[in-house]
Amino acid sequence: MTVQISAVASSQRPTLDPVDIARSLAEGFGTTAAAHDRTGEFPAENFVELFRSGLLSLIQSKETGGWGEGIETAQAVIAAIAEGDPSTALVLAMHYSVHGSIRRGKWPDVLAAKVLTANLSGTALLNNAQAEPGIGSPAHGGLPETSARIEGEAWVVNGRKSFVTGLPGLKWAIVLATTDEETPRLIQLLVPLDLGGIGREKAWDATGMFATASDDLLLNDVRVPLENVVAEQPASEPLRRDEVDGYNFFVMLAAVYHGVAVSARNDLLKHLNGHVPASLGAPLSSIPRIQEALGQIEVLIAANRRLLTSVGRDIDDKKQVGTDALAVRHVVIENAVTITDLALELGGNRGLRRDYHLERHHRNAITARAHAPQSHMIRTIIGRELIRKSAAENPADVRHTVR
Repeated sequence: MTVQISAVASSQRPTLDPVDIARSLAEGFGTTAAAHDRTGEFPAENFVELFRSGLLSLIQSKETGGWGEGIETAQAVIAAIAEGDPSTALVLAMHYSVHGSIRRGKWPDVLAAKVLTANLSGTALLNNAQAEPGIGSPAHGGLPETSARIEGEAWVVNGRKSFVTGLPGLKWAIVLATTDEETPRLIQLLVPLDLGGIGREKAWDATGMFATASDDLLLNDVRVPLENVVAEQPASEPLRRDEVDGYNFFVMLAAVYHGVAVSARNDLLKHLNGHVPASLGAPLSSIPRIQEALGQIEVLIAANRRLLTSVGRDIDDKKQVGTDALAVRHVVIENAVTITDLALELGGNRGLRRDYHLERHHRNAITARAHAPQSHMIRTIIGRELIRKSAAENPADVRHTVR
């Protein structure tokens, strides 16, 4: 596949380390993150800055005008952005996830070229739209109620998609639908969000990550070109998931919440070093109990950083990481929740004030538990895989089949 590299794309080739660029941008994003959290306004200006910096094309291949970076670098960029504004980082992670699939040749060439060219020309964000009010995430099973029928040279699509992260800023959504054919198919359609019949309904009112604006996408007789099918399969089969795409997404998703934890640590330190109670006559950070708790936080942050780096590097080296990517996602998110909970405890009364940001970091961290598959599902997946491996190695020891 060949995509013409524009002048804009050429100017975006990195002259600085992308993680350093991300850290610089995050400083600015952090000045508006609390306001976006209060209002739920989508931080569109952040994505203009990300485009101008070239980071939107971070993992797009060099051959098509991007930077050609791998998952190790991508997760570090996402974590850095999340220190400033995790809602921005989550939308970016999902954008990167789709582009990772394109780079691996999983998309039809014509659609890939269209998306890659747009990615070099402006803030052409895209994300999957799969969950629905009636069935939740496809990870739980069930056919989507969103329907697609062929009418002339177009698919006519009707339905409602929920939790579409970054919806106000998306150029496209990849919509999962069931065809109305005699033998139904599950299809994933690249849907331009400027078509007639497209609607958006404010529905995201979660505890945290409010500025992701993960609202509902409404599709009312939306006519999508027939050639916009990204993937298809029989509707009678469970939704197919590409294993490597899963690895990539789990690591980048976890990186968002690692960034949240680091930001909580940093804001906590500002408070503990800066607050000098009259009764103590020294900063709160001088108290041994608090120093120990800070050490606990730092241990968890160091572990998360090492895990994300290691698995990201293995993916880039095309090693089989198996359930390790799921395990790392589980551990990093649970550690992030623990870190932000400790930060709230150590912050005391002031820690609950909005202008200290600790309560916001905690709300953002616990929102991670809503992403499918949730922690209990991850543990079940890993447990079943362990049993299957044991059964394969020691068949005489197994009396019942794991379902």
